[in-house]
Amino acid sequence: MIQILTGIQNTAAALSAEQTRLDVISENIANANTTHGPDGKPYQRQVVVFESAMQKAMNSDGGVQMPPIQVAKIEKDNTPPIKIYDPGNPDADANGMVETPNININEEMADLISASRTFEANLAVVKNDRAMAQETLSMGKH
Repeated sequence: MIQILTGIQNTAAALSAEQTRLDVISENIANANTTHGPDGKPYQRQVVVFESAMQKAMNSDGGVQMPPIQVAKIEKDNTPPIKIYDPGNPDADANGMVETPNININEEMADLISASRTFEANLAVVKNDRAMAQETLSMGKH
């Protein structure tokens, strides 16, 4: 079978992986000030871990094919929380200290921009691939 949109599976997998990354970063930003989660502890920053795309696989015709990128796991960042003095906070200890998530909003925003640009680049690949396929099909009409 002839595949007109070659490589689209890898691009779709990359789009899905970057969407997951965008979701996790957004969750980190939304919970940057959450001092009391369901477990009673401050929110822990989460990070997306991608599988290595450097592993090469041989396909049936002898060519080398790179496996699509995908999310291996989402793990919690083990960085300790930041303690701030806020005696009026209901989560404060006897000394008036409150544990807050160790989330740097500037770092999260930079990651968000990076993930967004990567998503847009992969989307551009899909659009270009589609346009080339349409041009190829239109050649047969003339």
